Amino acid sequence: MRIVDAKVIVTCPDRNFVTLRLTTDDGLTGVGDATLNGRELAVASYLEDHLCQLLIGRDASRIEDTWQYLYKGAYWRRGPVTMTAIAAVDTALWDIKGKAAGMPVYQLLGGRSRDAVTVYGHAGSATVSDVLEEVAGLLGRGYRAVRVQVGVPGLEKIYGVGRGGFYEPATAGARPDEESWSTAKYLNFVPELFAAVRDGFGYDVHLLHDVHHRLTPIEAARLGKALEPYGLFWLEDPISEELQEGFRLIRRHTTTPIAVGEVYNSIWDCRQLITEQLIDYIRMDVVHGGGITHLRRVFDLAALYHVRTGSHGATDLSPVCLAAGLHVDVAVPNFGIQEYMPHTDATNAVFPHSYRFEDGLMYPSEEPGLGVDIDEEAAAEYPYRQAYLPVNRLEDGSMHDW
Repeated sequence: MRIVDAKVIVTCPDRNFVTLRLTTDDGLTGVGDATLNGRELAVASYLEDHLCQLLIGRDASRIEDTWQYLYKGAYWRRGPVTMTAIAAVDTALWDIKGKAAGMPVYQLLGGRSRDAVTVYGHAGSATVSDVLEEVAGLLGRGYRAVRVQVGVPGLEKIYGVGRGGFYEPATAGARPDEESWSTAKYLNFVPELFAAVRDGFGYDVHLLHDVHHRLTPIEAARLGKALEPYGLFWLEDPISEELQEGFRLIRRHTTTPIAVGEVYNSIWDCRQLITEQLIDYIRMDVVHGGGITHLRRVFDLAALYHVRTGSHGATDLSPVCLAAGLHVDVAVPNFGIQEYMPHTDATNAVFPHSYRFEDGLMYPSEEPGLGVDIDEEAAAEYPYRQAYLPVNRLEDGSMHDW
């Protein structure tokens, strides 16, 4: 079962995606997501200019060996571009492996550890009253967990505040959007949001909140403590994740659970946080975490230290990544929750799939492989559009974490 073709497909059905499709000499195909939001063409080039020719003639069944070959053979290890490219290859090989075996991928990972995957949706708007409407709408559609974000009075535009469960931060244009930030205004206002949500909907619904790296450790500790009465499922990305010792300070001051990791791409990025039990949920996903092979290593390490999974699942990941993630989610013993933002109709048409959402739960495909594909003719109708993630400045004009 040799690889005879490796094709990189870039398309923009409402947002940019990069997909790798591999074909074997016996006619099997597999797809892998290679999307790195705001830097998509860097990964496309890495695949087209460096990896695709290395794959031709390789045995498609040797997934682990291929992963090691691409990781160790590059010399320049890790990093988001490299690991996203490797993830695309790895995911496509698992798709092929499942088709060759006549089984859905989760069966190759050890079978089900659960019947379905609990997911959370997004509720965010400019005002608290509008957010409450968003939460009610998600609960009405069956969600059991909701990420809650709100605009902050005095700040014109901040990350995570969309409407109708859809938020796409990357915007087309020659330069990224610039947003303003005030930590003081944010810290003083956010507890009011959660008081209102709990007052309106009680404590049976899981509530989550994303800080998006904007606080210092002591500020994050203050926020975590202020939110303790509202019983958050997690507080996400409270601080910039480079200085991992900062999480120790947060731990000393609050029992609010902490989730991090969507920007991580290797086990080495999160080893300290996991082994020192400084976090409660690891948010790495298939496409940015080096593929199914590497992500399973991370999750197995996490299981030893009572850290559960909470994979990133925003719309900057294509249905290929979501499909792959669901197979991992249903198989690992330490699953926590899965982020789920529905894709647009155009995206779903380009990426036909058979996973499904029902009553707050998601179910992976039962088809052999991942149960997702890319329609190349449909993809060709949506050419790439350059789009940047925004940048963040304090009110005095200083650059700040986004």
